[in-house]
Amino acid sequence: MQMVAVPEMPVSEPVAGAATGSPPVPASRAVAVTVTPMELLRPESHLAELISGFPQVELLVAADDGGPDADDDHDRLGEELRATAAGLELPGLALHRLGLPHPLPVTAEGDLVAALSELVGFDPEPGLYCLAPGPAPADPARGVVERAAQRIAQVYGIPLLRYRCLELSVVTGA
Repeated sequence: MQMVAVPEMPVSEPVAGAATGSPPVPASRAVAVTVTPMELLRPESHLAELISGFPQVELLVAADDGGPDADDDHDRLGEELRATAAGLELPGLALHRLGLPHPLPVTAEGDLVAALSELVGFDPEPGLYCLAPGPAPADPARGVVERAAQRIAQVYGIPLLRYRCLELSVVTGA
């Protein structure tokens, strides 16, 4: 399969076509994975930009941004996340929360692969893409998510698109 994707362009452009010269298949659905909701919700999110190019997106959030009390109020966090995501005006977005501890342990890779497999389905349709964070050697949690997405893309033979994760910075006054 061939894939045409330019990371700096909107995702509505990628198409996949067989090497046999068959017509290209437009992007129809994406299975995306994030470490935390902030990768989607922060201003100028590259993930939100990519998602907007797909008619349907299944987004798996591996862990919550919350602190140690996040487990005590799991349902409230889910409602807040859905409400905030609804404000992004991404009508084809379906959120799924895995609820793993943050930071993600290395052992979470198997759980992520299993959850992503469920979202991909037994026989993925043409035009399915996997969206995952770009590599970040200094961030072990992102590495766990990255490896799980790579395994999914390889096993199912689907294109893997990387999104940039903007790091929050602190601006101090003069």
